[in-house]
Amino acid sequence: MSRVSEPVIDLTAISAVVFDTDGVVTDTARGHAAAWKHVFDAFLRGRSSPFDIRDDYLRHVDGRPRLDGIRTFLAARGISAPEGSADDEPGAPTVHGLGLAKDQIFMAQVDKYGVAAFPSTVALLHELRRRGARTAAVSASLHGRKLVNSAGVMHLFDLLVDGNDAALMNLPGKPDPALFLEATRRLALPAARTAVVEAALPGIEAAGKGGFGLVIAATREGDAAELHAHGAHIVVADVGELEVRGKVLPWTS
Repeated sequence: MSRVSEPVIDLTAISAVVFDTDGVVTDTARGHAAAWKHVFDAFLRGRSSPFDIRDDYLRHVDGRPRLDGIRTFLAARGISAPEGSADDEPGAPTVHGLGLAKDQIFMAQVDKYGVAAFPSTVALLHELRRRGARTAAVSASLHGRKLVNSAGVMHLFDLLVDGNDAALMNLPGKPDPALFLEATRRLALPAARTAVVEAALPGIEAAGKGGFGLVIAATREGDAAELHAHGAHIVVADVGELEVRGKVLPWTS
């Protein structure tokens, strides 16, 4: 499918919609970015300039599994760090140590303040399901299920695939489409009959590579031409701009 001119989900062509969680379903992207800045700035002191909470986050970290994001960001700065292990102290100058520190800071925020779902996404999920579409949530995070549950929207999804599934099944992270394709496998639908709604560039690229029937970039960040070049068919600032048309025939397994 080439670039689509109208922000429309046509349910005569699309039977299911897969949603990335961070920045699309749950309002957690700012919390992730702030936690990364805290961790990276401490590590970068004396090594490089501070972590840019917008550009560095979007370019190198957003949408990737935690350890992949660390490797990608450090490589962009020309910095190497030992891998370490899951037994490292949080904040140790290793890939695992930085990842553990970020996880600790972010989850402390979640435990203290909770997680909010975007109202426009909730409204879209209700409309899709009312018209017979199936829905799935995908997250690279090991805490994906906890975050969606905390936001109170798990009932709006037929299934969820998160970082725990990726670890158990040895699935590569975005920009590989494996997580999205696992969701379609569980939905028993081809990618060509499935739409993906994603905010992060690696996820948009992953959906483009996966051959999905409709790839929607829902983000206020990034250049529309670049998002289209990476695989987006539709670019919107908010999912509230999307119109749902048609109706899926009653689901039969």
